[in-house]
Amino acid sequence: MVVVGTWNLENLYRPGGEFGPHDAAAYQTKITALAGTITGIGPDVLGVQEVGQPEALADLVAALGGEWHTVLSQHPDVRGIRVGVLSRLPVTVLDDVKIFSAPLAAVQSADVGPATAQTSRGMLAVRVEPAPGITLDVAVCHLKSKLLSFPGGRFQARDEGERARYGAYALYRRAAEATTLRGLADELVGGHGHDRPVVVVGDFNDEPQAATTQIVLGPPGSELGTAGALRPDRGDEWRLWNLATLIPEAERFSRVHNGSGELIDHILVSRALIERVEETRSVVGHGLPSVTEDPAARRDAADSDHAPIFARFRL
Repeated sequence: MVVVGTWNLENLYRPGGEFGPHDAAAYQTKITALAGTITGIGPDVLGVQEVGQPEALADLVAALGGEWHTVLSQHPDVRGIRVGVLSRLPVTVLDDVKIFSAPLAAVQSADVGPATAQTSRGMLAVRVEPAPGITLDVAVCHLKSKLLSFPGGRFQARDEGERARYGAYALYRRAAEATTLRGLADELVGGHGHDRPVVVVGDFNDEPQAATTQIVLGPPGSELGTAGALRPDRGDEWRLWNLATLIPEAERFSRVHNGSGELIDHILVSRALIERVEETRSVVGHGLPSVTEDPAARRDAADSDHAPIFARFRL
């Protein structure tokens, strides 16, 4: 059995600085809470997002105890947050993607200034060996946020025209990032979906039916819950299956935004794993806060605003 999960740790910084908790007490409370949740899940491989400082991740690992292997993307965003992997198994880095998949062109990201051809944060791909002779490739992503920011560091638009434009810019970039993630998945699956166990995890910043999330799946028509879910076809060697519908309905969300639950963190798997899934859960039992468009409001929060998602697979 192997357990793979994903969790947005929400601004994992040490105290002080622009984004970290104001004091050591708030920081330690958060580290203790995160460690307790991870211990309760017992993951073999956990993709993480919003690691602001490598030192903060080291503090979390120390709180977990035992032997862990950690890898972080070398491509943080402008705030310094990045994706990473915590693993009880030795890890080999396969890729750390930052540039849009060719031949995607650069996209507009603001009213003025150059277009961008880079993802918001690096996408990390690693390989572990859960059992002798059995490899598992895991890709971790954190796609462009739906949270809109405006010139001058504002989080509120001056008018509806500005709000609409910046909403479009964010969507352009998230779509390009989803396409780049699909390209990374193509490299990992390599047209051998039946034989290559591949898991793609992360904060997609949108729900299962969103166009950007659907881009990553590959050929349509075999989504879980449809008549074609396990019907063999040529697309099986490339497509990925989102495990969202396997999460118990009462848990089928990973964040609460303005009072509404939304499932924006996902686990997708190749054909080699789809019939080996024993369990898929969203750890929402401790309760999630309702977040708003003000990211600074949770600077001293005692836990993450996301629920971890995990899946248990038979080897």
